[in-house]
Order: sequence, then C-alpha cells, then structure tokens
Amino acid sequence: MEEEMMKQYMKNKSRLGFFLAMCLGLFSCSKFLEENPKDKLPEDDVYNTISEVYLNAVASLYTYVGGYSDSQGLQGTGRGVYDLNTFTSDEAIIPTRGGDWYDGGFWQGLYLHDWGIENDAIQATWEYLYKVVMLSNKSLERIDKFAETHSATELPTYRAEVRAMRAMYYYYLMDLFGRIPLVQSSSVAMKDVVQSERKTVFDFVVKELQEAAPLLSDAHSNQSGPYYGRITRPVVTFLLAKLALNSEVYTDNDWTDGQRPDGKNIKFTVNGCELNAWETVIYYCDQLKTMGYKLEPEYETNFSIFNEPSVENVFTIPMNKTLYTNQMQYLFRSRHYNHAKAYGLSGENGPSATIEALEAFGYETAEQDPRFDICYFAGTVHDLKGNIIKLDNGTVLEYLPWKVSLDITDTPYEQTAGARMKKYEVDPTATKDGKLMENDIVLFRYADALLMKSEAKVRNGANGDEELNEVRSRVNASPRTATLENILAERQLELAWEGWRRQDLVRFGKFTRAYSSRPQLPDEASGYTTVFPIPEKIRVMNERLKQNPGY
Repeated sequence: MEEEMMKQYMKNKSRLGFFLAMCLGLFSCSKFLEENPKDKLPEDDVYNTISEVYLNAVASLYTYVGGYSDSQGLQGTGRGVYDLNTFTSDEAIIPTRGGDWYDGGFWQGLYLHDWGIENDAIQATWEYLYKVVMLSNKSLERIDKFAETHSATELPTYRAEVRAMRAMYYYYLMDLFGRIPLVQSSSVAMKDVVQSERKTVFDFVVKELQEAAPLLSDAHSNQSGPYYGRITRPVVTFLLAKLALNSEVYTDNDWTDGQRPDGKNIKFTVNGCELNAWETVIYYCDQLKTMGYKLEPEYETNFSIFNEPSVENVFTIPMNKTLYTNQMQYLFRSRHYNHAKAYGLSGENGPSATIEALEAFGYETAEQDPRFDICYFAGTVHDLKGNIIKLDNGTVLEYLPWKVSLDITDTPYEQTAGARMKKYEVDPTATKDGKLMENDIVLFRYADALLMKSEAKVRNGANGDEELNEVRSRVNASPRTATLENILAERQLELAWEGWRRQDLVRFGKFTRAYSSRPQLPDEASGYTTVFPIPEKIRVMNERLKQNPGY
C-alpha cells in the first residue's frame, strides 16, 4: 500500500500545496516558529484516511531532503549544509576569479572562517533545518490526533519514521550550531523558546533514534521500492554510529576551554548493555554489515548514473529529472564553461581542490592515490567521445591544480587553476544546465562505516588495520597502518566531495589550524569557529538565545 501511495504522491504535485502553504509564514527571520493560518488549507481536509496521513504527515517531509534553491536540502544546492561543511575546510576552495566568485567576499569568508554573525547563508541554513523540524512536529501532532479516533496498525511506524526524521535534522543543527533550541511542538511562540546545551540535544537525538529504530523497516532505502529515499533502520543505525563517533564533541558544552570528555567514559545503553562511545560505534557499524551492506567492487558504481542498485550506499537523495525537483549543483559549479559545454551542459568554473587535498592524494607523485582520477579533473580533459577540450582561443583547456589560491584574479591561470570535481558520472541527458541528473546524491555509505569502525577501534586501544585496508584494497591502494593520522587522511581520500570534511577536522582537533591561503584567526585556537554563530536576526528576537562563545 505504501508503495502505491508514494508513487501517487510523487506524481501528484498538487498534494504539496498544504505543506508548502504551511511553510510560507513560518521561517522568515521575522516569523521564526510562527504560523500564518490564512495560508493553510483546512487540516481536516487532508487527514481523513490513513492514506492521507501517510502522504501529508510522512511522505511530504521527504520533499525537503533535497532542494532546488539556495540553502535548501541536505545536499545538492549551494550556500547550505554542504557548503558550510566543505568550503570551510582544507578540502575545497572556490577561488576568486576576476569578476567571478567574489560575491561580496562570501566564498573567501567561508574559507577564512570569517563569516560574521549576520551571514545570510548561515541564517538560511538554520531556517531550513528548523523548517523541517517544525513540519515534523506538526506531522507528529496530526498522527497523534488521527490515532485518537483510528487504530491503524501503520501509525506507530509512521510516528517512528517522523521522529527519526526530526532527530536527523536536530543532528545537523547540533553539529553546525552547538547550543540550539530544542522545540517539540509546532505551536510554540518565539518568546517561549529556550536554548538547550549541546549535550542535552545530543542525548535527545540518540534517544529518539534508538526508540524509533525497532519500528522501522530494515529495507535498503537507496534502492528502488516502497522505501526508496526514506529513513529506514539502516539509516538510523548509520546516524547512531556517527553520533557516537563524534560524542566527545557533541557532549562538550564548552568547546572553547581546551578540554573534552573522553570517549571511553561516555556511556551508551545499547540493547540493555552499557558500552563506551567507541564500542557503540563498532556495534552500530557491525549492524550495518549484518543488514547486508558491503563495499561495491568498483568505487565508481556508487556515483554512477542510475546508482540505485548500489549495495554500499545507505542513504541517498533520489534524483529523476521528470519526477523530482531535487538538483545537483556541484558538478555544474566546478567545471570550466567549455568543459561543461563539451558535454552539452553548462558550467560556472568555480570549486577546486585545495593544496592540502592535492598533497593528501599524493598528486603527481609515485604514490598518487588511485582515487584521484576518479574524484578530480586535472590536466587536459576530454569530451565524451575522447576529443580534447579547448578554450575559446583554440588552446587546450588544461586544469592547473597547484596554481589554486584564494584569489587568482589577473593571473595567467585565472580560469584554469584548480583540480575540479569529477566524482559523479557525467549524465549526458541531464537538464537544467546539468543540475537535474539521474545520479542519486549520496549522503551515507558503508565505506564511511568501515572507516568509523577503524577509528573507533584505534581510539579504544585496539587495531583498526582490517577495516582501513578493506577500504583501501577496493581501489588497489597499498596497505597502511591504522593510526589516527592515517585514518583522517583516508577519510579525505575516500570521502572527497561528500560533505564530511569539516566534521572530521573538528573531531580530530584540526579545523582551526592555518593552511594554504588561510591564516588562523585571532583567538581561533580556542575552537570557537568549530560551530557557527546563532544567526543574529534570529537571536535578537529572543534575548534568551545567547550567542555562541567567540562571536
């Protein structure tokens, strides 16, 4: 029944009217957490049957996981979650190229960690994440109201799925902003919102996910079927592993005092047993293996056109240029104009690998990692027929990775500096400049779980070589000893362009260091930039919301 309802929902966009209308007044800076009743359809008209409960209280939430405009969606769009986690790190940079990519200093500010307390993209990201939290609250309330007069067996499962969705969005908020309001009602007034400590939010998210998990399907939601694109038990299991892995960060209510809790002393209750943080990571990663996840024989398979059959991808954003509006901007943004044109697409000539990324991959050395040519375009490039691509003046287009810098205006390599994003297979049938493609966007995958397990074993005093080298051997990379240094490097190699780098650097205590084109800010060694500021336009509406330290 759910499969048919999901098909009906995705093909009948008029069903979105109720939820889109509900959102109109909710999240402008002057209407945060408020509703505008005149914009909504009567709720009794959309919650009469169990089918309508599913469509409007569960399925509709998934329309927000991807996005088609700035700061919307967990990945695929610009100036949102992905950019805050990627272009603030040593992994990627968007150089200023003359009149291109300055944008009022926005991209330089991200890379330099000089984003200020009135940054529009940071505020829009906050508003997007809370939008989905508040819609989830509304969904839970409507499910509960329906349950007062109906006894459908599906209701507990629907409720668990929405709780897991809300918990995932709180995970992103906690990771990005530290201390945040923990709101569990759709009707709370801004004046009544209270800011919670980071550990309080962490405990809530873990509890919500642990309680939801047993009620969810164990289906692989990246694969076609009734659970395609949905939060299932494996997705929750991955999130629980990720929460435990970062628990030293997330249970630290003062990230500027130079001290953190010890993961060996952070306790989780898992199936009635008490485990420390690292044992918890190992448990949940092992659960994913039990659920049937494994590495794809070929790395590229996970990012191919029509990558739904992957046995490695755990959670993806469904992409289909006729059914969905989700967009993937990253390839479009990165390729040179002529490079994209040679594919019949468009490009913006922007994002590039940093010097640190090149060094991590051993670029142009005898030890160059095999994944470099999968993840990056460098040197000369070819169209889909093998022809060399040229610039407008007839010379060969050659990307110059080592010439990348924060500002390359008026240099001979203004247009060509930097290795460019390649990771997803080119879809020559893509539309809207190449942003509407058939490759599902990968959010979580099993290779990450193996690296999480390796790291947890090392942090717990055990040997993590097996998991580290399982990932490396898949691409015929030589074995390495599982030290923390090697694991952090491996995460850059394996997960390039996947939006994890900021979180990894924070966990390893390396986010605030200086690197190429980025000096350390005054007082940044305290760690204050490891979270973003509470958006000032939000904070001033409620004096109980205190700004994060250092801002």
